[in-house]
Amino acid sequence: MTTPPTFKLTLRAAALALWAWHAHAAAAQPVQPTAPVMPIAPIAPIAALDVPRYMGTWFEIANFPNRFQRKCARNTAAEYALQGDGTVRVANRCRTAQGDTLEAIGQARQIGATTSPKLEVRFAPAWLSFLPMVWGDYWVIDLDARYQLVAVSEPRREFLWVLSRTPQVDASAYHALLGRLTQQGFDVGRLERTPQE
Repeated sequence: MTTPPTFKLTLRAAALALWAWHAHAAAAQPVQPTAPVMPIAPIAPIAALDVPRYMGTWFEIANFPNRFQRKCARNTAAEYALQGDGTVRVANRCRTAQGDTLEAIGQARQIGATTSPKLEVRFAPAWLSFLPMVWGDYWVIDLDARYQLVAVSEPRREFLWVLSRTPQVDASAYHALLGRLTQQGFDVGRLERTPQE
């Protein structure tokens, strides 16, 4: 059985119309130029840290959300105390949505010179301290001259904390800090403010 010529023409016309529609739709899409991917410069910590002066209580003003603080709802703070062996006792506390207090006790140590702004911190038991993977980077990347407002992160920029000596921070100082963090390659839009009562 042969296909009538008119049916073949109809099929051919439909195929051409479909092709023309796809070509038109593709042409209507704006061509996005491919911008070169600019490498981000390595994170730059501050030049020097006076560890004894850094000790005391710091209130969390904002952070990049992370899994180990997921139960914290407000009043997050850290207390640092210098130990006789040169390490730092770290006590992190927060309140849950139900009003319970959570506490994590850890240890921090400086990497390098006594003025190094690079520290490592662990919250695993002391008997595991010989394992490198239990230590996390704690780099001071921005700190005002009066040691009142600080930003802490690590080389991959996955974590970021903004801490202050007071539960509330001056808005202009905070926004100026955000500008400096943006220059360091941080997406400050990811920061979530921490309620402090």
